[in-house]
Amino acid sequence: MLTWLSLLFLALFALAAFLLGRGRALKAAGGASVRLHSLPNYYGAYAALWAGAPAALLLLLGAVFGGRIEEAVLQAERPAAIASLTPDRQDVFFSDARAIAAKEAPSEVVYEGELKTALDAKVAESRKITATVRYTTIGLAALVALIGVLLALPRVGLEFRARNRVEGWINGLLIACSVAAVLTTLGIVLSLVWESWRFFQSVNPLSFLFGTEWSPQIAMRADQVASSGAFGAVPLFAGTFLIMLIAMLVAAPVGLYSAIYLSEYADRRVRSIVKPLLEVLAGVPTVVYGFFAALTVGPLFRAFFNAIGEGMAGGPLDGIAQYLMQVQNQMALVAGVVMGIMLIPFVSSLSDDIINAVPQSLRDGSYAMGATKSETVKKVILPAALPGIMAAMLLAVSRAVGETMIVTMAAGLQAKLTANPLDTVTTVTVQIVTLLTGDQEFDSPKTLSAFGLGLTLFVVTLALNIIALRIVQKYREQYD
Repeated sequence: MLTWLSLLFLALFALAAFLLGRGRALKAAGGASVRLHSLPNYYGAYAALWAGAPAALLLLLGAVFGGRIEEAVLQAERPAAIASLTPDRQDVFFSDARAIAAKEAPSEVVYEGELKTALDAKVAESRKITATVRYTTIGLAALVALIGVLLALPRVGLEFRARNRVEGWINGLLIACSVAAVLTTLGIVLSLVWESWRFFQSVNPLSFLFGTEWSPQIAMRADQVASSGAFGAVPLFAGTFLIMLIAMLVAAPVGLYSAIYLSEYADRRVRSIVKPLLEVLAGVPTVVYGFFAALTVGPLFRAFFNAIGEGMAGGPLDGIAQYLMQVQNQMALVAGVVMGIMLIPFVSSLSDDIINAVPQSLRDGSYAMGATKSETVKKVILPAALPGIMAAMLLAVSRAVGETMIVTMAAGLQAKLTANPLDTVTTVTVQIVTLLTGDQEFDSPKTLSAFGLGLTLFVVTLALNIIALRIVQKYREQYD
């Protein structure tokens, strides 16, 4: 609470610095802003940046690292009463002291005698350390803000290049954001590679990539039966591809055709109603789609196929009839269809924006040459919008590959190598979540296999993006 109040006061102080800087610049120019090198607001922004940015950074660093400083100082001196406790119990002791001091929660452990006395002493010490760190940070931030104003205001004058300095701050912020994004991506890739390397030291990569049986079990005892797991990921890849293919067969034509209709054929009134309704689907949580698949679509599909099976029973296709009569709610078809419904607004909205971005002069030129509206759409607009449409499709494919909740609730968890959309299947992402759920030890092939799956999925997605970019580069046409 105190940190947020400090940021609020800092924002007010920066606003005051902005007004002072702006007023000083206008005063130096005699009220004629045309005499200034930059607009008056740039001078105010320069003073506000010096007053607020370094101090805000200091407050944020204090909020992030203050807890670690408090923990390190608190544990620097350990009471003699806890010397007999194990290291884990000692960590619990200090955690309880910090939690009680912060009034987060009472201790679940009952302390008595010397331990209770030591706990009370550490609680008081923790509160003192927290207050010291907090007020020291706030004091330093206030001092830095004041120094920033004192350094910035004297520089404000007629020839001062305030715009260049402010844009330099903005350029530095953009560079920092870019570096953070690159480092985050690099950290993700390196963590996947390192943990996957540990996994492939225990499991042959060829067996993982081309094996057809997935049963990631580990032995709890040396004499345990069936203690060796099977880590063939082909069934997971097949299930992922099958559901993604079904989803795109639903989303791609419906989304693209609806975008063509809305952008080229619908009037403004229809567009103003239909487009928001389509985009509402994008805001529905995936768990809701999972409920819809499990409670509505799944039973409907099961009843449909069971009815077909009953009608065919006793005939020449009795084997197929018996199979259709045993179809259950969970199947790849249900997950794929519902996922395709979820992806329709992504394809439709992006494709609609891309088609609308095609210059009107191309349409007018096509009509002037005697082409019909449908010919103009097929031979002019769609080729011009092809790169953007490919990007929309890639976004939908990536969303389909990474979807977890719908698959879990509608397709099941059984790893099965099949191309039958009526079978239960599972996907790579579902297995990753399953393997990493709960208390896991990251030293067994079972847990580390999740990183192998993640790295493989990353490489496959990257390859698909590269192929799509090559396709776009090959068929792209340049328009004035």
